Amino acid sequence: MSAHLLSDLIRFARHNSPFYRDLYASLPPDTDRLTDLPVVDQDAFWAANTPRDNRVLTGPLNEATVYKTGGTTGSPKFSVYTRDEWRTFVTAFGQGLVDAGLRPGHRVADLFYAGELYASFLFVLDSLAHAPVDNVRLPVGGAAPPESTIPTLRDLSAQVLTGTSTTLCRLAERVAASGERLDDVELLLFGGEALFEDQRRLLVGAFPRAEVRSVGYASVDAGLLGRPVPGADTRVHRAFTPYAVVEILDDTTGEPITEPGRPGRVVVTSLFRRLMPIIRYPAGDRAEWTGTGPGHFRILGRAEEGVRVGPVALYTRDVQDAVAAVDTAGLVVGTQLVVRRSEGRDGLVLRLATAPGDGTPGADPDPDARRALAAAVVAELESVRPLYPDSVRAGFVHPATVEWVRHRDLAVNPRSGKLIRVLDERPTA
Repeated sequence: MSAHLLSDLIRFARHNSPFYRDLYASLPPDTDRLTDLPVVDQDAFWAANTPRDNRVLTGPLNEATVYKTGGTTGSPKFSVYTRDEWRTFVTAFGQGLVDAGLRPGHRVADLFYAGELYASFLFVLDSLAHAPVDNVRLPVGGAAPPESTIPTLRDLSAQVLTGTSTTLCRLAERVAASGERLDDVELLLFGGEALFEDQRRLLVGAFPRAEVRSVGYASVDAGLLGRPVPGADTRVHRAFTPYAVVEILDDTTGEPITEPGRPGRVVVTSLFRRLMPIIRYPAGDRAEWTGTGPGHFRILGRAEEGVRVGPVALYTRDVQDAVAAVDTAGLVVGTQLVVRRSEGRDGLVLRLATAPGDGTPGADPDPDARRALAAAVVAELESVRPLYPDSVRAGFVHPATVEWVRHRDLAVNPRSGKLIRVLDERPTA
């Protein structure tokens, strides 16, 4: 990390951004260490970072590209990059694509989503164009229907597919069901959301010759976060030095964690963004240092991805772990938590997806196997969250149930195509 770059960024933000000026008002004027700065409060940041009367930006919005972001709350907000900042962003990320497995001459299909101010499609396409190795770019898009996408991939001999985990899984499901063969595909690069073991089984079943890897760790609000680290664990990344500083902070004290294996929340500082400074900004994820290399960390999931059902707090990781513990045959290829309310009580529905019954991993189980697996998943979840069955017996919530679907039936964000991990269908009025 360049101390000069950091101290200069802090001074620049204090002098030119009303938000950071107020945030740092009580600090000495020569403060230049990250650990002496407060962590940005998400609510305050986005309340100040508005399209009109913006208090975060360090100058007028005269030259920039505006993107829409869900941030860490799912509520769309706006993030801006100057042309120089965007070039730095995509050039650094493009270098990381080589770590992800990009090779000279690879034909890469960009299956991320475009339009409506969404960044991922353009971001990946520009990153490929700025990558240090030659490649052939196929801007297909995530909204294209599978009946046109599959022939395009086949006819153009696509070797690399990159998109959200959900988009890749939906394509894999259609490939497996149709009997199509895309034998040229050798690399699947996922991004924008986590990839779980049940999804990996579906991808491997449809693309048996392909490796599954992370495309990299970034977001349009936080910027650069992590380059992929080659290896079996796709959650492991390394910081984008010297473009960004990643910290992992203790949940209780807020102090930086330095030892491996201790989880905390991810906070990032971007050293190249000056129009919309990102200084000690919470990325919304949890991670731990691995100790396997300089700046190597493992992403552990979203910081607060869960829901409260009656008095019980449940997290998507609880359900993922329960499925992984009992689904030894690999029948489940996707999960979603659904919360509904009836007769004055909340209830949890575990929506579990299987693949078509073609004999591949994740193939549709017979009714008896399905009932047995559903009961086992619920029992395992209740064993790690005993407050739920206790609340059922007390009459506070309905018993947890399982709903079997195909992967294509899982609800997704219509703009980004990402899987919605938790659906709250309770009435709001």
